[in-house]
This record gives sequence, structure tokens and C-alpha cells, in this order.
Amino acid sequence: MRVYIVILLSLGVLASGAAQKCTCLTDLQWLIQTFEANDAGFEYVLQRKGQQAYQRHKEVFLQRAAKITDKHQCLQLLNAWTEFFRKDHLEVVLNTHPTDADAPIDPKELFKDAPRYPMTEEALHAHLRRLGDHPGFEGIWATGGYTIAIVRDSTDVGREYVGFILNSANPLWDTNQVKLEIWRDSTGAYVMRYYMGDHRPRMLSDVELAGNNYLLTDFVAFKRMEPPMPGDPEIDRYYESTNAERPFLRKIDDSTLLLRIPSFRYAQKPSIDSVLQTNHALITHTKYLIIDLRNNGGGSDASYENLLPYLYTNPIRVVGVEFYSTELNNRRMVEFMRNPQMDERLRQWARAALDKLNRHLGEYVNLQDSTVDIVRFDTIYPYPAQVAVLINGGCGSTTEQFLLAARQSKKTKLYGTTTVGALDISNLYRVTSPCGDYTLWYGLTRSYRLPDFPIDGIGIQPDFFFDRSIKPYEWIRTAVEILHYQ
Repeated sequence: MRVYIVILLSLGVLASGAAQKCTCLTDLQWLIQTFEANDAGFEYVLQRKGQQAYQRHKEVFLQRAAKITDKHQCLQLLNAWTEFFRKDHLEVVLNTHPTDADAPIDPKELFKDAPRYPMTEEALHAHLRRLGDHPGFEGIWATGGYTIAIVRDSTDVGREYVGFILNSANPLWDTNQVKLEIWRDSTGAYVMRYYMGDHRPRMLSDVELAGNNYLLTDFVAFKRMEPPMPGDPEIDRYYESTNAERPFLRKIDDSTLLLRIPSFRYAQKPSIDSVLQTNHALITHTKYLIIDLRNNGGGSDASYENLLPYLYTNPIRVVGVEFYSTELNNRRMVEFMRNPQMDERLRQWARAALDKLNRHLGEYVNLQDSTVDIVRFDTIYPYPAQVAVLINGGCGSTTEQFLLAARQSKKTKLYGTTTVGALDISNLYRVTSPCGDYTLWYGLTRSYRLPDFPIDGIGIQPDFFFDRSIKPYEWIRTAVEILHYQ
């Protein structure tokens, strides 16, 4: 039986030498040494791109690092270095507090010099009152833990609109700091520069209003708070689905159900299982099922194991992974054994795995009985008779692993756009830099699909492609139309 590996936030490992003097150059040297010695995908990419190309890449970045003194610029350089290998399941993040617990730092101090837009709330509300019945992008919007004001920009910095923070649940953001910028590109379409939780910029496309109360992009959706405008039920349902923090099931019509699963994180498994168990009779007596996985970035295979029986029509082949064994990587198994969230079955598996890994340091190790697991269930449910799985570029990691299994069902099709492609090198672990400024997230396992069936940087394509003329809030309705078509 396959034991599911859970991707968790580990306690992390502090590299030795915390008292040494660190520079961007020494931090890059640490990153290179740590990555080369421990990442499960390093050897695979080196074989594909060649030692000579990698050596040139290192030399260029070492020269650049020697000239950088700012931590945020150094962070950008460190992440740019990692892109030689892959763009996902590999990241360096800036730590928001020092390792010395006796010297706390206000998180806002890290980005105190970030750009701000000088507009008072009084001036903002006076401006909004003058907008009339067609405010467009301007207004007060909510997304995630942020409340953002968007106004037409009065400065001459090449943007048409600027969005700045009014309130933030993220301690890295302060009032009036610029959270987004909107302008037209060369084609006349609106684009957005959106600053992520750690202030890194991300370019977003498909920026447009949906009805009166929603501002949508290809990555994040905003809901209008002010000025108040008439709503649209279809778009309201889309926003509810997009911003849901927990799974839910909704009845669309007498023959169609919508199951929304925003995340496969292990902490979500009880909620997912509860929704399935509570609605088991309804699911198995309803003809069509739509599973909305848009922007589900993954988590744990265990979170979807009780969903597979509803899709099952024939045995499912699950290609396994091999662990790269090093002293650092193997500490993850120790953390598994100490984690109170893990049940005894997983702790026993981790003990046996650690023993095997330690006997094969420097090697790739298969912790299963074979390279491919065959999943079989005793029951094939007549209903749902057809299953539509909604996917987009926000789907990755464990979600892609689910899709590889789901698409083997004769009654399941994928609808939407191509996934992100972050699965070949997986099972993330983290290690902290010597001075404690940065944390490296890297992969411990390599898929046995390689090199024959790569996913990283390619993604999984849908069976029914939803082009840009089908708006995101129309996806559910479009899927229903396809399912019902006779």
C-alpha cells in the first residue's frame, strides 16, 4: 500500500556559522553549495543543460552578487539564480525576523521605504463621491486580507491607475503603500503590476471589470466595497468560489453539483472528507459533478484520496518518486516522527524510511515496493456519470498529481487552461541561511516519470480548452452546457 507523503511547513534547519559576517556573495555561495548537495532535481537539469552552461550561469551571478549590498535586491538575485533549474517548487524567501528571539523586528520596518501614494481617507471618500454611476476601476476593493483603494493616478509615472493599502492583515504592508498599478499595454489591453505579500512584483493580464462589483485578473480577484453598485448572481457565485477558504458543495440544478476545493493542504483534509461524507448520497445520485480546482496550488496526496472513488472507472496507475538521500534531507523524516499531526501509521513509515535513507546517503532511494502503484476500488458508482474538473494556471504540485489520476477515469474530463507545471521535483523542505536572513525551499524527490513524461514548466493541458473569450465567471456555466449537451 502506498503511504502518502505530506508537504508541510517543516521547522526548518538553521545552517551552521550563524555568527559569521554575511554578504550577498556569501549568501549566494551558500545557496549554490546547499542546492547542489541536496536538491533532487539538480542532477536532472545539469544533464539536460550541460555543465558548461551551468558554470557560465554561476560565474555571472557570483560577479553580480559581489556588487549587491541591499537584502531585497539580493533576494531577487538569489531567486533569479534558481530559475536556471525551474520556476516552481524552488524559492528563496526573506525571513521577516532574526534568529535571535531577544531582538524582534517590526515587520513593517523591512519595507518601510516601499512606495506610497499620498492620499488621505478623507480625500479618497470625497473623490469617490464625485465618480457618479460609472466608477470603473476606481473605488475601494477587497481581496484576501487586503482592503485597497484604486484611483486614477495624478502623477506622471507611466500608469493610469494606482492601488494603495487602506487595511492589511499582512504585517509586511502599511497604510498607503502601493499594492498595484494598472495601465494599457501596446495592444490596448489593461495589465496590472501586483505586489505580492513579500512586495515582489508580479505582472498580471486579463485585467477587466466583471459586472459592477468585481475586478478580475488572471491571478487575483477583487470585490468592490465602495461605491455600492448593483450585483450579478453569476459573478457573485464565481467570487465566492474563487475566495473560498474551505471546500463546499452547491447544487447548480437538478442534475448538476459543484464541488469547490480551494486547497489540498493536509489541514484541509478533514473538511474535504466531511463534505464528501455528508453529501455521499447526493453525489452518488446526481448525474453530473463539476469539481472546481482553480488556483488550488496543491498540498497533500492524502487530501484527495477519498475523492477518487467518485471518479473511478478502472484501475489507476500512480507513478512514484525517488528520494534523494542526504543528511540534511533525511532530517525531514525526523520531523515527521515528531509532528503531533501525523498519525501512528505515518510515524512508523517515517522510522522505516529514515533507516533506509541513512543506509544510502548520496543516492536516490525508492521508499515504496515498486515504481508504480496500482489503485483499485471495489465500487464503480453509476453516478456521477460525467465529471468536469476545472483547472487553470494556478493549479500545481499535488493538484497536478490528482489530475494525472483523475484523467485516467473514463467519465472524467479536464476543462479550462493549462496548469502551472510543478510536479516532477516535489516534496518541499527548507533550510535557513547562515545569518538567518533567507530560507531556501527546495525539492527532496524526483518523479519516475522522468524523462519520458515531464510536467515541470509544461503543465497539464485540458481536454476542453476555455479560450479568453470565455470569462472566468462563465466557466461553470460553460461546463454545465457541455455536460448537458445532447
